[in-house]
Amino acid sequence: MKLVTLAGPPSSGKTSVLLRIIETMEQAGKRAGVIKFDCMATFDDKKYEEKGIPVLVGLSGNLCPDHYFVTNIGSCLDWGMSHSLDVLITESAGLCNRCSPYIRQVLSVCVIDHLSGLNTPAKIGPMLKLADLVILTKGDIVSQAEREVFRYRVRTANPKAHVVPMNGLTGQGKERARDLFLQAPEVESLEGSKLRFSMPAAVCSYCLGETRIGEDAQMGNVRKIWTPGAG
Repeated sequence: MKLVTLAGPPSSGKTSVLLRIIETMEQAGKRAGVIKFDCMATFDDKKYEEKGIPVLVGLSGNLCPDHYFVTNIGSCLDWGMSHSLDVLITESAGLCNRCSPYIRQVLSVCVIDHLSGLNTPAKIGPMLKLADLVILTKGDIVSQAEREVFRYRVRTANPKAHVVPMNGLTGQGKERARDLFLQAPEVESLEGSKLRFSMPAAVCSYCLGETRIGEDAQMGNVRKIWTPGAG
């Protein structure tokens, strides 16, 4: 079975893109399923169910979504195999733009949209910089000049990735994205596999439930902003 990890900022069009790509996979005789990772709630699973696409939801609650992902991805792979899928796709929201739910030797995809701003590629960390494929959405809403500048800045952030413009509404570009998905390597097990980059790290008192504000309440991995004139 092929495994694809897909991430991107909220509202970048990830679900719409996946629905279109999976549609073309089915036309090619491939059976795909989705694991939808989110924090508090999601309704995207209903969209997959309406299309007859096998879907499983994982909500991290008060845990870091990336940590929740990596501690559950092995079970997700087993779920996909039990459903005899050809392709299993994990969809995760990159809520802080620092997220890095990418695994070595597993196809990694980042979805970002032109409406997020021309400086967005410089603000995204491993989620963009370590992706194998970057899908650009909502390009029909901006000018040609803005599309070219945005693509250039994506290339600057990640010169090695395939960059594919795609319209989640019309499906334009879905065949190219599908072909790249189907080139993903086969995965039988993730035991012993490694992440491409370390997870966001913050083991502090607030991670453990602290609600008070003040120096006395702050323990563990704490980073302070530098302010001029501070002692």
